[in-house]
Amino acid sequence: MKRLLPNPEQAGSPFACPTPSFSPNRRRLLRNAALAGSATLLSPILGSQSNFLLDSTAAPRPASPDFQIEIAEIDWELSPKKKIRTTAYNGQIPGKLLRLSEGRPVTIAITNKLDRAEIVHWHGQWIPPDVDGSMEEGSPMIPAGATSQVTFAPRPFGLHWYHTHTPAHRDLKLGLYSGQFGVLFVEPRTNPAPYDHEQFLVLHDWEPYFVSSDDGSEMVDYAAASINGRMLGHADPIRVKEGQRVLFHIVNASATEAHWLSLANHQFQIIALDGRPVPTQSKVDLLRLGPAERISAIVTMSSPGVWILGETRASFRNAGMGVVLEYANQTGKPQSPTETQLRWDYRLSGDSSPTAHAPDVTVPLVFTSRFKGHGALDRWMINGKSYPDTEPILLKQGLRHRLVFQNRSKDDHPVHLHRHAFELVSIRGAATSGIFKDVVIVEAESTVEADLVADNPGNTLFHCHQQDHMDSGFMTLFRYA
Repeated sequence: MKRLLPNPEQAGSPFACPTPSFSPNRRRLLRNAALAGSATLLSPILGSQSNFLLDSTAAPRPASPDFQIEIAEIDWELSPKKKIRTTAYNGQIPGKLLRLSEGRPVTIAITNKLDRAEIVHWHGQWIPPDVDGSMEEGSPMIPAGATSQVTFAPRPFGLHWYHTHTPAHRDLKLGLYSGQFGVLFVEPRTNPAPYDHEQFLVLHDWEPYFVSSDDGSEMVDYAAASINGRMLGHADPIRVKEGQRVLFHIVNASATEAHWLSLANHQFQIIALDGRPVPTQSKVDLLRLGPAERISAIVTMSSPGVWILGETRASFRNAGMGVVLEYANQTGKPQSPTETQLRWDYRLSGDSSPTAHAPDVTVPLVFTSRFKGHGALDRWMINGKSYPDTEPILLKQGLRHRLVFQNRSKDDHPVHLHRHAFELVSIRGAATSGIFKDVVIVEAESTVEADLVADNPGNTLFHCHQQDHMDSGFMTLFRYA
């Protein structure tokens, strides 16, 4: 299987601010072997897409928005030898960093310069469904050539992001296969931990193509990868000084890939997951981020040299997933992370003594797939049904709902709940508490339980954040009864 560039290109980051064990699933087994050597769900909606288009003249607009986003096709240089054409925000990858203040209303003007309708989702924000940026919840799409505005009061604080929420199906230039993503950071009232300066890192995979998995159904693979839109070695390094505490804000904006990051001779002190502070600031050698997950972690610069902060797996790093980190007055060849056993446990960030809560309601959510034939994408189901042929999950305001994510498939699933956060309460039967997220990886053939307190009425989308799974039915709608 043809997979990676024969001669690794090296990378950096134009976006940097200045100053239980893992076991591969059925598809990743095939993929890892190769490395070493968009909604079916939305077709009824898109068939009547005009019902979801925003009437840009329906309401008066403020004279001057706080931010402007332009959606357009661009030519982008991942490296001097790797140029792509994609869709992006404001002519850059990632889009501009939006720094907001919690609770202070913000107005954002969005101009769609494409020949098709688009939409922008404010991932991680607890905002009304009509501005959340999801057609399924009732947010209007932005017509081709039109400008629209959204206004909302940002909450909660922390590291979030904004991105397209359109399906791709078999067009690997659409959806999150494109460059339509950027960081949305809501300033906290107080910093959760002291640091000297911060760096924002956005991970993405490029040049997707279909390959056959071991059972003959299709999956998506990539020929290139980047951090902040540049392949490893092709941007200015992150420059640090010995003794500094650097806060890294990391977003995985990949359409389908989980990534493992490490920095040799350094540890990550995790202070927040998906933007929410954690009760235990554990130190780890390795970070795992599924699609759409975010991690904020402090690294104390205690080992002078020139290093690569990047994928611990050489094949992904060789494809471009990394950034050079350079201490002051240090020169030489960047030292790569050491490949190690891929182990990750959310519970390390939880309460030291888990607190148990009795749920008011239990909501089973069973994930399965149906083989659709050789050369086709699997059909994905929640409780035996694929979106849009599903029934809404009913929530009762104010009650604690125990969401039981039961993954009966052989694939991992980064599942995401819009407009809310849930608290992890058990992983593979092991109790935890205090970790609030809006995305969690439910590993193959495992169960994760999470508590949702229903406190933000309105239509709420739940889906796998893997683009090919979402495009193949892995979605359902939560509604308040």
